[in-house]
Amino acid sequence: MANLTFNEAKAQNFEKLALFTPVVLRVHGKNHPEFAEVKALWDQIADKTEAAGDATPDLDAEFTQLRAVTSDYTVPGDVCESYEAVYNMLEVVDAAYQG
Repeated sequence: MANLTFNEAKAQNFEKLALFTPVVLRVHGKNHPEFAEVKALWDQIADKTEAAGDATPDLDAEFTQLRAVTSDYTVPGDVCESYEAVYNMLEVVDAAYQG
């Protein structure tokens, strides 16, 4: 996969992440309480990105926490494709942000 810029990753993934994260939390939150933190961090990333407008937001802390909470985006074995998709999209956005 080609390296994406943060803006490209944002364009490709933010809308889907906004749709998927509340559903995954509702479906898997009971068995995967860490996903509540994943969703909260995603919400912070989305809010800070929107507030930054055309500027690059400072998301280092959020991505550092996401990597810790998700064990570097390791997908649990007992989850659906949407859960996996969220982790994959977050990993793509993180990699693009890190440049």
